[in-house]
Amino acid sequence: MGFSMLQLFVLGALGPRLVGEPGLSPAVLGLTTTIGFGTAAVLSPAGGRIVDRIGPRRSLVALLLLSAAALALMGAAPGAALLLAAVALGGVPQALANPATNKAVLRSVPPARRAAVTGIKQSGVQLGAFFAGLPLAVLAAGIGWRGAVWAGAGAALLAGLWALRTLPADPAPPPPAAPRGPLVPRGMVAWLAVFSLFLGAGIASVNTYLALFGAQRLGMGPTTAAALVAVLGVAGIAGRIGWSKAARPGRAERLPARLACGSLVAAGLLGGALVAGPLVWVGAVAVGVFAVSGNAVSMVLVVQRAAPGRAGQDSALVAAGFFAGFALGPSLFGLLAQSGRYGAGWLLVAAEFAVAAAVASAWARRDRAGRTA
Repeated sequence: MGFSMLQLFVLGALGPRLVGEPGLSPAVLGLTTTIGFGTAAVLSPAGGRIVDRIGPRRSLVALLLLSAAALALMGAAPGAALLLAAVALGGVPQALANPATNKAVLRSVPPARRAAVTGIKQSGVQLGAFFAGLPLAVLAAGIGWRGAVWAGAGAALLAGLWALRTLPADPAPPPPAAPRGPLVPRGMVAWLAVFSLFLGAGIASVNTYLALFGAQRLGMGPTTAAALVAVLGVAGIAGRIGWSKAARPGRAERLPARLACGSLVAAGLLGGALVAGPLVWVGAVAVGVFAVSGNAVSMVLVVQRAAPGRAGQDSALVAAGFFAGFALGPSLFGLLAQSGRYGAGWLLVAAEFAVAAAVASAWARRDRAGRTA
């Protein structure tokens, strides 16, 4: 999970070093995220079917090798065009990540432990944020951002070889005539996909522009600004594990709305940093604890309530909404960042989190009414 989205955090954490390269402006930085996650959103429904068909082991090995290739290409990119191609390639492992890991949890973990294990594996995404925001950022200060990105590619390659050697073999695939589920999300999956769309739009804007905000508006050096992403990552690890353990059946349904409300407060703290700079650290922690954790709770709900044989497909459809938000959010925020209007940008993020809270609240009421009818 950490390697599947490492390119996002690399672009965000190393943004102050990348902006200023030929053809790389704040708006182009947002466009890289849009292309990467747009690719992931489009491919996610097919990715879910691929995972259901070939199994989690093969999917995870492919994910890690593709992540290594995307990071290597990013490090070699001489300008914006090849960089955009690299992040588009990086959208493929993102499309495989949630279906493959959720399928692995269902195969390997007893039902009583699935929520906790799902939270732990979802925290891997935030481990990627920490990895980009601290070790890779420090490495970039010494050997340049390209060398740091190549180091990430090498780590992903080693992880892929490890997975190939150690993960248990996949079961035989189902017969070709097995019926396919609909590609259009329905019921709980549809509600969670819309919730994830707006949640993802806000999170992606923070991930992409937090370090650049620290460097351009708060006077931080590139390494200190990148540490904001590391702090967000550590808070996200704790939040995802803690909230996923709390997401027991009957309670999990109420958590997305509550976490989105906490995310709204976090966006306000980031905006407040324009007046009181230290608030940016508090805001980064709050985004990790609340906003980032919302996606983990969504995946817990999918694992708890997916129909037999549908876990991969349902995970992919919810992830498609999340990735679509990641594609849209930074492109809108980037237009504001390009002109230095970060205050308006954080208001936009707050509005996205507010809509996510409204959607989650409406679904929780509907679901509760349906179960008590």
